Amino acid sequence: MSPIKNNIVLVILLLLTGIPASAQDLLQILEEEQPEQLRYADATFKTTRITFGHSVESRKKGILEIFVANRFWDGPAQRSQSFFADRLSTRLALEYALSDRLSTGLGGTTWDGLFDGFLKYRLIRQSAGKEGASVSVTLFQNASYYSEGVSDPTIEDTFTDRLSFTTQALVASRVNRNFSLQLAPTFVHKGLSYYGEPSRNHFALGVGGRYKLGQHLSFVSEYYWLLNPADSPKTYGPFSIGVNWELGDVMLQFMLTNAVNMVEEAFITGTRNNFNFRSPNLNFGFNFVYVIHFRRNLRD
Repeated sequence: MSPIKNNIVLVILLLLTGIPASAQDLLQILEEEQPEQLRYADATFKTTRITFGHSVESRKKGILEIFVANRFWDGPAQRSQSFFADRLSTRLALEYALSDRLSTGLGGTTWDGLFDGFLKYRLIRQSAGKEGASVSVTLFQNASYYSEGVSDPTIEDTFTDRLSFTTQALVASRVNRNFSLQLAPTFVHKGLSYYGEPSRNHFALGVGGRYKLGQHLSFVSEYYWLLNPADSPKTYGPFSIGVNWELGDVMLQFMLTNAVNMVEEAFITGTRNNFNFRSPNLNFGFNFVYVIHFRRNLRD
């Protein structure tokens, strides 16, 4: 091979050897200049409620959620007159996502005669990377109307007296792929006063958790600590343990709880039974959630 050809081959080899290093340097420069795309932690609780209380989750815009909640329990009498349970309470509700962050809902309960509505706004979403927020924050505002008759003539019974309000800041974190934790600072203003409570304003702190057992099955638990309960009648903090089972557009929630009521102001301030196996302290809860997608491109 001639000296000229040798020089040409040598130059080509040197160029080829330098290409990987130059390409690597170029990629490094591009990565440094290009900001990392913000990704969000999804499915912190998989559904809009942990058990009886709301979670930080919200639906995507245009999704309607049909929510049916049931509570079954026995009366205090030693002999039960029913095959499965002495008493049953059902809450029917429709909940609609006005946007990816804002949702609203209306519902009614058979047992305590409460009609309620809420607004829920997802303020902050937890980031899945190093950048962004480390927690999710959702604001919740509920109003309920007591529709049953009042037999005591000494009790003020105007429309505004029958209204109660619950305000919450739901703060949650998906700690890892299996475990999620939520805190819920809560303020409740009660309407009707049956027992002459010195204050109708109550403060509570809710704690809820979810542990993923499988792809579609999770263990969940929830508790509310009422900081200033009424002196009479004696009340207890609502507590629940259960499982959530996801079946496509259907979510089934099974729980054991001491809370009979299903509206926030009622179960937070008015749970009169402790959590134990004495009748009627423990009841079985079953929630059925069905999701309707009005826009197919919004399906998860």
